[in-house]
Amino acid sequence: MGTELYDRRVVHPTERVVTGRLVRLLEGYAREVRVGQPVLVAVLTAAGVVGLLLKVVRALLSSGGGGARRSFKDLKKGPEFLVTPVRVRDTTGRLVEVELHGHLPQSALHPGDHVQLTLRGQRDEDLPPRIERIVNLTTGQLLTPRTATLWSHLGPALLLQATLGAVLLFGVAACSALT
Repeated sequence: MGTELYDRRVVHPTERVVTGRLVRLLEGYAREVRVGQPVLVAVLTAAGVVGLLLKVVRALLSSGGGGARRSFKDLKKGPEFLVTPVRVRDTTGRLVEVELHGHLPQSALHPGDHVQLTLRGQRDEDLPPRIERIVNLTTGQLLTPRTATLWSHLGPALLLQATLGAVLLFGVAACSALT
C-alpha cells in the first residue's frame, strides 16, 4: 500500500518560520487588547492638566463647550481586533494552526497558496502562535497584518494633550525647584 495517511490532529508549531500550503482560513472573531490601568491613569492625568487649562481659557473667552469625551470605562475596555485561525499543512505533512491578528486584503490568501509564515508566540501558552509576516510564495506578495494598539485606541488628540500636560507639569516642577 503506497498511500500516505496524514495525521488529522492539529498541532501548534514551535518553529519561528513555517512553510507550507494554506489549507483553510477559519471564521474570525474579535479579541480585546488589554489596557494597563497605570498607563491609562498617567495619560489621563497628564491630559487632564491641559484639559483644565483649556476649560479656563474657554470660560474666559466664553466660547462654546468642547467635543464629546470618552469615559474612563470606555478607554479601559481597549480596542478589539480580528483574530482569524489559519490552518496550514507544512512541508512535513503536519496540519498546524496559527492565528492571524488584524486584517488583510480579501484577495491576499486563498486555500492552496504556498506560504511562508513568520510566527511569534503569545503570552498564553494554550493559544497558537500568531503570524507576524506572510510571504505568499504563489503570488509573491509580502503581507503584514496590522492590529489596533493601545496608542491607536487612545488617539492622537489625547496623546498630544497628555504630552503637553506632562511638559507643563515638568516645567512647573522645574520652576518650583529653582525658586
